[in-house]
Amino acid sequence: MSDLAISVEGLSKSYLIGHNTQNKRYTTLRDMVTRDARNLARRTRDILLGRAIVQADQTEEFWALKDVAFEVRRGETLGIIGRNGAGKSTLLKILSRITEPTAGRIRIAGRVASLLEVGTGFHPELTGRENIFLNGAILGMTRAEITRKFDEIVDFAEVEKFLDTPVKFFSSGMYVRLAFAVAAHLEPEILVVDEVLAVGDAQFQKKSLGKMGEIANGGRTVLFVSHNMTAIRRLCARCIYLENGSVSFDGDTALGIQKYHGRTRDRLFAAFQHDEHKIIQIRQLEIVVPGDLSKTDEIDTANGLKIRVNYTVNQPITGAHVFLRIHMQDGETLLSTGDADTSPTRLELRRPGQYVCEVFIPPRILGEGQYTITWSAGVPFQENFDVAFHALAFRIVDNQTPRAHFIHKARPGFLALDIDWNYENCP
Repeated sequence: MSDLAISVEGLSKSYLIGHNTQNKRYTTLRDMVTRDARNLARRTRDILLGRAIVQADQTEEFWALKDVAFEVRRGETLGIIGRNGAGKSTLLKILSRITEPTAGRIRIAGRVASLLEVGTGFHPELTGRENIFLNGAILGMTRAEITRKFDEIVDFAEVEKFLDTPVKFFSSGMYVRLAFAVAAHLEPEILVVDEVLAVGDAQFQKKSLGKMGEIANGGRTVLFVSHNMTAIRRLCARCIYLENGSVSFDGDTALGIQKYHGRTRDRLFAAFQHDEHKIIQIRQLEIVVPGDLSKTDEIDTANGLKIRVNYTVNQPITGAHVFLRIHMQDGETLLSTGDADTSPTRLELRRPGQYVCEVFIPPRILGEGQYTITWSAGVPFQENFDVAFHALAFRIVDNQTPRAHFIHKARPGFLALDIDWNYENCP
């Protein structure tokens, strides 16, 4: 009997994406009739050929995955990392039989369960108790399994007091805690996990990470996608790094994380599309430093830097803050700060509107090395409304401080503080 749980060979997935090229403002009746006739002919052709129907003037074939190949052994925990749009979620959807591949072959030995979107299958009119059974059944658990695991699920989610309340009255934090608790107590041979550790407050995320560690050490095969490099490093001895739909690296997790961060240079600005469903949404992120960065993405530690965030409050909210984390190259968090740390009044009512704030990192704080930045918005220790993982990246160099003129320029350590040395009773 083979010890392979998953074998993927030449896996590819393409989509048709549409582009509207015409200027809608000056469209005439004749243009509309011509365009609609052309689109009708194209849609008829797509139906006959079994293709997806795309509403647009022009279509383009986009390859989300291209010639992906790897193997996963029984009991192995494989990390899957890569930037947004690299193909991670598409790969997991194909392995979970949600999406059909365009080409390639997959062999899976064992029962597969997926944690791709926490809370899928919950009904707002049903109580927490009823949704445990409903969601468990959707995720592939038998009624006997759910009954046996029921007390553990409730205890893990910490919602016993509200168990017989319709979940439409739950806070979003309670909702995701219950949803994750159900999914985390599955008992398949193969578990496919996509960024579920980003739910809930900090304490629950720590608890969730511990639960995933139990699953990974329990002999089950796990495929784990995350932007949390600390979790990847803790849970996975091996990872694959996806880049533009292809496997760019397959091997030791530490080396994979270095490669991931090595490809994150020159990201001093990031923008995100508006999503009115988020209570607070991050819209733009930017690193602002003195001088001209058109020739280099390196920032001298003697200059310091500003990190600017533009975010939208879509609904009135109390108790919320925006939060910044600076990560070192291996993914560990070097610094974390929230806008209410020095001004607790910011936890009071935030009215709907556009907000812009800056965080200043003083000169001679960060040592030489590469860093990434994660921004989040939410209620401390309860829930996150929006998270931008490793959205910005920059490199710190030391060319101006006195320590830069010594032979050992690249000193170890991630801090570049000027420490005073005082002497007494010296000749």
